[in-house]
Amino acid sequence: MIGIVDYGMGNLFSVSKALERLDVEFFISDDPAELEKAEGIILPGVGSFRDAMILLERKELDVFLKKHVANGRYLLGICLGMQLLFEESEENGPAKGLSLIPGRVARFSGIDSKNNSYKVPHMGWNKLTFNHSSPLLKGLEEDYVYFVHSYFAVTNETEVVTASAKYDVDVPAIVTKENVFGMQFHPEKSSAIGMSLLKNYLSLVKGR
Repeated sequence: MIGIVDYGMGNLFSVSKALERLDVEFFISDDPAELEKAEGIILPGVGSFRDAMILLERKELDVFLKKHVANGRYLLGICLGMQLLFEESEENGPAKGLSLIPGRVARFSGIDSKNNSYKVPHMGWNKLTFNHSSPLLKGLEEDYVYFVHSYFAVTNETEVVTASAKYDVDVPAIVTKENVFGMQFHPEKSSAIGMSLLKNYLSLVKGR
């Protein structure tokens, strides 16, 4: 069973529709006691890092998510949900995150190394480059996925960056740390490869 965390800033409709297409049982909740029934959790997110953490903390969902991971269960963060997995963000910050993956979240500068400007937010299709093996990548080849974000993760622990995408800098696109996963892009809006990534996550949860 999959639980989708509803803390007021998630794209619940598109994520739930994707799970419906994959014919998987799921529920949406903001109640930690109910979410404890889920073997796998999806943490979606759209908006401000600081505001999201305030909302998670208000209902003690931050405590639940850390306990869920400590108990060996699976967690997938999507878009802002992935960024929340890191230690802190400079967005309206500094603001502390869940600290499940080492690193911080920074804003695209909008100026490249040749002093040319580029568009922020990073919006549209960009190709993944696979860096390390992960159960999420099983049976997949590098392909294009759909991004919408102005901030990106920065980490010194390169082994957690399963896949990246180039947008002036190398953007961590998929991160993996034991039973914690994150996707900076929107898999539910990323055609066949996005659905396959979600399916691989669901297979992990089912096989636990």
